[in-house]
Amino acid sequence: MEHIVIEGKSGTSQIVVGENLANIRAYIPAQNVFIITDKNVGSIYSQQFPPFPVFQVEAGEQSKEFPVIAGIWQWLLDNGADRGSFILAIGGGVVCDIAGFVASTFMRGIPFGFVATSLLAQVDASVGGKNGINLHGFKNIVGTFTQPRFVICDTSMLSSLPEEEYRNGMAEIIKHALIKNAQKINYLIANRHKLLQRDSEAINHVVSLSVKIKASVVQADEHEKGERRLLNFGHTWGHALEAILKIPHGQAVAAGMVFAARLSVNLGYLAENDFVTIKEIIAGYGLPVEIDADKALIFDALLKDKKRENQIIHYVLLERAGKAFVKEIEVAQLKKMVL
Repeated sequence: MEHIVIEGKSGTSQIVVGENLANIRAYIPAQNVFIITDKNVGSIYSQQFPPFPVFQVEAGEQSKEFPVIAGIWQWLLDNGADRGSFILAIGGGVVCDIAGFVASTFMRGIPFGFVATSLLAQVDASVGGKNGINLHGFKNIVGTFTQPRFVICDTSMLSSLPEEEYRNGMAEIIKHALIKNAQKINYLIANRHKLLQRDSEAINHVVSLSVKIKASVVQADEHEKGERRLLNFGHTWGHALEAILKIPHGQAVAAGMVFAARLSVNLGYLAENDFVTIKEIIAGYGLPVEIDADKALIFDALLKDKKRENQIIHYVLLERAGKAFVKEIEVAQLKKMVL
């Protein structure tokens, strides 16, 4: 097991890679706990849950909308939850986002923790204290910055993850390598076969590396005013693709990373041979490097992204594989390059 700690303004968060769901009682209060999960996770693991009330949402992004959140708030009230309660999320990125947002807002905030069951949640959605819900399909428009007390990354649970969802998580792992760690890129290239076969040692290694990268960035910039923006690499174009086409997050981010890398080449920051290598890494993990879509529609969706401030987009670009930076690009300039 590996323990990684984030000391944030909103609290201290302990991330434990390699811990098991069976040991969750050591991390939660003895009583007054409320569990949020989804129906897919519940159908496989509910017998291993501690004996507390459970709210199951439908699996998928459609549950990250206000009516679902309001239903959970009402369920908490009906079941006697108060400011001394604790919320435990057991699920993937959607469940962690929902539970974190509910806990951060219910009675002005109660403590919560995560058992992250998907690769995407273990390396991204559950780590860092960003909790968001969607607004009419647009990603994470409403949210909070509040650290979970803990995040349990039970990598043994990844064995039950559908192949597409596993590869979606690999997109975020690749992202972390591309923005911050050239050595990790080499590891991903050399160990692709092991990782695609879900070798436990290789998985634990890349999950730990990703969590450490994200933790270091969050520690330096918890509220995303500077360095934390680097974690949005691939997400500006990717979120727009996701909103319009309703495709999985990992696929959208993969195509978004290639788009950002090509933009980096066009602006003179990234070498063409690095761009080719990046495409090869992403494609090697079974992720799309390009997705056909109406670029005008995607650009309109991009303008609703929270990374836009007035007529400026904070776009994450690459100087080389392993080193990213944030470039302020005027909306009008970006439009000329895209359309």
